Amino acid sequence: MKLPFTVDLRDKVAVITGAGGIICSEFAKALAQCGARVALLDINYDAAKVYAEEIGENALAVRCNCLDKDSITEAKKTVNKAWGKVNFLINGAGGNNPKATCDNEYMTPETEGIKDFFALDESGLKFVFDLNVTSAFLVTQVFAADMIKTGGNVINVSSMNAFRPLTKIPAYSAAKAGISNFTQWLAVHFAPCRIRCNAIAPGFFVTKQNRDLLFDEKGEPTARTGKILSATPMKKFGEISDLTGVLLWLASDEASGFVTGTVIPVDGGFSAYSGV
Repeated sequence: MKLPFTVDLRDKVAVITGAGGIICSEFAKALAQCGARVALLDINYDAAKVYAEEIGENALAVRCNCLDKDSITEAKKTVNKAWGKVNFLINGAGGNNPKATCDNEYMTPETEGIKDFFALDESGLKFVFDLNVTSAFLVTQVFAADMIKTGGNVINVSSMNAFRPLTKIPAYSAAKAGISNFTQWLAVHFAPCRIRCNAIAPGFFVTKQNRDLLFDEKGEPTARTGKILSATPMKKFGEISDLTGVLLWLASDEASGFVTGTVIPVDGGFSAYSGV
C-alpha cells in the first residue's frame, strides 16, 4: 500500500483488535510497512490470517474473543512469546446489531408493523455496548499492563456517532460516545506512565458491515446514502487511506508525543455541518 508518509516504528510491537475487518486490516498494513511487528486479533481467525499472510513476516494472526478476558490473556501470551512486550494497542473491535436498530427515524403514533424504540431488544443493546465498550476496556486492561514501566500508545476507534448520534441506532451511538469518553479517561489515568491514549473517529466509509445499508442489490446508492452525502460537506465517502495519515501521526512519539486524550474526526466535515 502507498503511505502518505512513513514513521519509524521498528521498535514497536502492535496489537490490533478487529483486524479481520477492512479498516483495521489496513491499519495493520500501514504499521507493518513502517517497521512495526503487528498482531492481528480477531474472533474470525481466518479473516485475520488472510491479512497477516498478505503482510508477511512482520504480522501474526491470533484468534481472540475480545469479550472473554481469558481469550485476551491467551492472545497476549501468544504475542509476548513471539515478539516480547506490547507497546502499541489499537482497539478496533466493534459494531452494531440489528436487535438494537429502529426501523423509524422519528417516533409517531402509528407504529404497527414497525420496530420502534419500544420494540428494541435488551440483548441487542447489551451486545452493542459489550462489543464496543467492554471489549476496549478488557483488551486495554490486559495489554496495557506491558506498558506501565516503559510507556506506550493506545488508539481507540470511535465514530461520528460519538459527536452526532445518528438516527435508528441509539445503542451504537451511545457506545461510541462511551469510547470517546473512555479514551479521555485512559489518557488522564495513564499519563504518569507515559502511555498516550487517543481515538480516531471515522466519518462515513464503505465497509463490509454497512455496504448493504448504503447500496442496493444493483449497486445504486440508497436513500440513506443520499442523506449522508448531503450532510457531508465534501460530498463523498471516505477512503480507508484517509485514515492512515492520522494513524501514523498518532503512532509516532516524535510527531505527536504531547498529544493525548484527543478524539480526531476524519469525516469530510460532517461533524462541523449544521445543515443550514
